[in-house]
Amino acid sequence: MAKKHGGALPVKKNDLIQLTIEDLTHEGHGVGKVDGYPLFIPNALPGEKINVKVIKTSKNYGFGRLMEWHEKSPNRVEPPCPVYDRCGGCQLQHLSYDGQLAAKQKQVQDVMARIGKLPHVPVHPTMGMEEPWRYRNKSQVPLGMSNGSVIAGFYAKRSHEIVDVNHCIIQEKVSDEVMSLVKQKANELGIQPYDETHHKGVLRHVVIRYGRTTGEVMVILVTRTNDVPHMMELIDVLKENIKGLTSIIHNVNKQKTNVIMGEKTTTLWGRDVIYDSIGDIRFAISARSFYQVNPVQTEVLYKKALEYTQLTGEESVVDAYCGIGTISLFLAQKAKKVYGVEIVEQAIEDAKQNAELNGIDNAEFEAGPAEVVIPKWHKEGKKADVIVVDPPRKGCDEALLATILAMKPKRVVYVSCNPGTLARDLRVLEEGGYETVEVQPVDMFPQTSHVECVAQIVLKND
Repeated sequence: MAKKHGGALPVKKNDLIQLTIEDLTHEGHGVGKVDGYPLFIPNALPGEKINVKVIKTSKNYGFGRLMEWHEKSPNRVEPPCPVYDRCGGCQLQHLSYDGQLAAKQKQVQDVMARIGKLPHVPVHPTMGMEEPWRYRNKSQVPLGMSNGSVIAGFYAKRSHEIVDVNHCIIQEKVSDEVMSLVKQKANELGIQPYDETHHKGVLRHVVIRYGRTTGEVMVILVTRTNDVPHMMELIDVLKENIKGLTSIIHNVNKQKTNVIMGEKTTTLWGRDVIYDSIGDIRFAISARSFYQVNPVQTEVLYKKALEYTQLTGEESVVDAYCGIGTISLFLAQKAKKVYGVEIVEQAIEDAKQNAELNGIDNAEFEAGPAEVVIPKWHKEGKKADVIVVDPPRKGCDEALLATILAMKPKRVVYVSCNPGTLARDLRVLEEGGYETVEVQPVDMFPQTSHVECVAQIVLKND
């Protein structure tokens, strides 16, 4: 809580104040304090002395606008993207890459101490990329209308206003080519983009997927209507101009929703899937498959997870939240048996096909909620020497954590995309008889404030 001055906040809206920035939030905002009252300032970096205009206050914190610098951070760099100040895709292009890696390590250390009550657990330096640009193998580009022309790009910060772009330096170059081509042809052919305010128009999104190891490209055209005027011309121009194009898919989403894809998917040309590899494992990726957007760093992350499992070839492993089997198939190379569970049925079908594709016969998959299926396996007598979890941002379900504590695997490996819920769940496991050995942050999303982690957890000796 902020210190109160006679019951009032130490600052009020429109105040001009001088601040020293102490920290970064998980959204990449600078944090400065006035008498203990935190102000969040976009574009400010730790160590900077700045003038700030207070633009909003609430009981426990406020927001400010950076007006001028007295002292800049040595880690401050010029963002290379021309629309960085407007686009909501990246948050940290103004921070040097070494600075980003250090900030992400500190973010994990802070939540481990504050939420996990584990200040003594080593959090290693963040594993970064040699080339932290052009890493995204999947782009989801909304289309809209501005001044009578079709535009395509990404949403502005905290809005659904489209920032029109021709190049995005964190996505693969082929995504730029597809995005520009679809925009140009939609303008020439008069294909109306979707208007989400009035729920009219045709072309909602173009989604591009790329197999980095194969060079294969899938283009998914997401429309509001079943019938699309000039669809054949659009297909022809994509086939003529996009190198590596393997697949053109049509997805229909008739709903008034922020969800990108609808239920109906049809292959218009080429194959239903493209292929890519992570390490020695090959994956078939369909229009709807969940597949990590940065396969280079995924391999780094999964190798660390595999190292933490300490498999000798005799263990049974349970992979909760297994998706299309990415971690399961990595583990199956070193384990006696792997059991994977995932709530999305299509993902389980993909996982089974991926096991077959790689000739892996010691992995078994079942669809359903992990917190239901794993207790059922426990009752059936399936044992787990190691449990690997890779949950969504909200972390592990309480019932799953209770099952882990009941099954007592020797080791738990926790892959997390949210350090806050990781720290919360580690506290539960610690209180249930486990010890967190170490945490390794991995930079899966350079130039953004997101950080992925993998934690090694062992059962304490009774």
